[in-house]
Amino acid sequence: MDLQMHRQGRRIALASTQAALADEVRAFASQERTPPRRRTDLLFVLGLVIALGTILAGVAAAGISVSAFFQPAGALIVIGGTLGVMLLTTPKHSLIHSLRRVLNLIACEEVHCEALIEEIIFYSRVARRGGLLAIEPLVAQAAHPFLGQALQLALDVANRTELQAVLETELRMRERQGEADAKTLEVAGGFAPTIGIIGTVVGLMEVLHHFSNLQSVGFGIGTAFVSTIYGLALANLILLPAAHRIRARVAENFEVQELIIEGVLALVDNLHPSLIRMRLSAYLRQPDSRRPAAAGATHAA
Repeated sequence: MDLQMHRQGRRIALASTQAALADEVRAFASQERTPPRRRTDLLFVLGLVIALGTILAGVAAAGISVSAFFQPAGALIVIGGTLGVMLLTTPKHSLIHSLRRVLNLIACEEVHCEALIEEIIFYSRVARRGGLLAIEPLVAQAAHPFLGQALQLALDVANRTELQAVLETELRMRERQGEADAKTLEVAGGFAPTIGIIGTVVGLMEVLHHFSNLQSVGFGIGTAFVSTIYGLALANLILLPAAHRIRARVAENFEVQELIIEGVLALVDNLHPSLIRMRLSAYLRQPDSRRPAAAGATHAA
């Protein structure tokens, strides 16, 4: 009799647990979650405006007319030569991908890591109470595309080692593609000043043709060196900063994707949500003011 009552109590508790889990899943599914939003990168735009603005202000303060820097021949040599170098050094598909990444520098994805961690912890609670397959209806509603991809792989790949290998390979390939896109701009930025010097030499050759007229010579020399300025400005104000910005974006995305991989693997390992929270919280950027206090507490302990 006691055994039957015990079994009946377990069935009632299991049913209530499943009902509560179903209610949580329905509530989670009814919430509106949007993928990472793209917003204008104001710091990138502001940096570009400040760099160009201060240079123009310095030119004006020196008493040089801005119109003296407009030289179509020099601009043609520098821009055309740099573009030609990019075509020579970069395969077609890589060049197209690099140009698309440059166009996307003005806008960036806004990812809230705290909300992402809470979402992963919810999935872990569902998986612990209803099994890994219980999260299958929720995969399509994952806020981050890579999280949805990783969860779907967790459902399809039974071996934990294979799952980790696939996710880490995907992560490495994305990082390598970002590095290749940055390298394309970096190579072009290395050649642009040299091509500007070529334009300057061409301008000086033209000056030597009119060497008898000293006034024309003085004006021609000043005009010839504009090509060097074009090359330096193109490299140091556009190409090289864009390459560094691409690397910074890749590093930010790498941290987010690494957080997702760590969370999905912990979910597969059926770890307790509190342990998952502690593990994923290490990926959050902590204020510097907390570090001395933490260090002092460790020393005191």
